Amino acid sequence: MNRNDLRRVDMNLLVLFEALMIERNLTRVGEKLFITQSTVSAALARLRELFDDPLLIRSGRAMEPTPRALQIFAELAPAMDVISAAISRAREFDPASSCNVFRLGLSDDAEFGLFPALLQALREEAPDISVVVRRANFLLMPGLLASGEISVGVSYTTDLPATAKRRKLRDIGVRVLRADDRPGPLTLDEYCARPHVMVSFSGDMSGNIDLDLARIGRCRKVVLAVPQFGSLRALLRNTELIATVPDYAACALADDGSLRADPAPFDITEAELSMVWSGAQDNDPAERWLRERILQFMAR
Repeated sequence: MNRNDLRRVDMNLLVLFEALMIERNLTRVGEKLFITQSTVSAALARLRELFDDPLLIRSGRAMEPTPRALQIFAELAPAMDVISAAISRAREFDPASSCNVFRLGLSDDAEFGLFPALLQALREEAPDISVVVRRANFLLMPGLLASGEISVGVSYTTDLPATAKRRKLRDIGVRVLRADDRPGPLTLDEYCARPHVMVSFSGDMSGNIDLDLARIGRCRKVVLAVPQFGSLRALLRNTELIATVPDYAACALADDGSLRADPAPFDITEAELSMVWSGAQDNDPAERWLRERILQFMAR
């Protein structure tokens, strides 16, 4: 196909093809692109004619791509990224008049402890934008970035897509939350003897803190694991329970005076809180503005 023949290709079909290859479900594609399932079906029929291939074959409730579809997708996705980035760079971004929808992936600690101040700043500078937050952690972040469901994420991160970029925001220090009014900080013996609440997205009852305790020949007893930080204030109040959490989450939880946030009585290896984003949107003016604000309000 030469460049003149490209005039016959509907760009919307290529966007829909990309969504089909990611979701592999007509209903979810319709919901993601805000179109009806019948419209998705009709577009898939046109795509099959365009590429002279079935592309997606139903297998139970899912649809499986053909080898030809996988080959097309592997060639098309980078080209779509380049086109999207080129168009984005051509647009100027004015926060005061923007109606952009920004899609962020945030770990629960970042959402609870750091996001409120960021959101207030974003709303003051860009009152007409919308922000969609997806719950993310180091396990979910790569898939959310690769699928385009988020454009930027903040979390502790490990493996990322090859095209993703990363910037360290801060070290994740910790504080021990407690509700009792006994004077003085916790000793190591008291820390190990008290029952612990752990925030665990995966439901695990141990984590990096337990590895640090093991290195000095100690252990703790976790009696409760919860999936998010928001309930800790109510759970700890009027109990002997304690929780070891990131310092910025501890500050948010202790701001009403019902909890104390003390230093840990032993050395804890600090993890890194990072900002990650899609390389395809590295030069997008709106996304660059958002990343600058994240750096300003989440790295302090």
